[in-house]
Amino acid sequence: MVARKTPLLPALLLATAALFASPALQAAPAQAKDGVLTGSNGMTLYVFDRDVAGSGKSVCNGPCASNWPPLMAAASDKAEGDYTVIARDDGKAQWAYKGKPLYFWSKDQKPGDKTGDGFSNVWHAAQP
Repeated sequence: MVARKTPLLPALLLATAALFASPALQAAPAQAKDGVLTGSNGMTLYVFDRDVAGSGKSVCNGPCASNWPPLMAAASDKAEGDYTVIARDDGKAQWAYKGKPLYFWSKDQKPGDKTGDGFSNVWHAAQP
């Protein structure tokens, strides 16, 4: 009888490593830059005074959301640290920071613009 070599040990080690591997960490939905939060595109993020922190809702819908596009979250995104995911009126998901929904301002043209800060005294650049 001839013994055959099988790669059992390497296969067993790979299976064990996969079993105990930690899940990949998701990147934070926003970054702090120049004292404000920015999206992955480098654009300034804003909060709205009329949103109630921790309510899990955005009151900026319809035409408001056209001017102030929400920082959208994927269905698979999960809350982590100060970031939570809220459900919008249209059923889509939006990121919130410390309970306040996050938005972009449609009039900002390039990363670093903060033209929405103080708009109507109810919109403010989100601060870390």
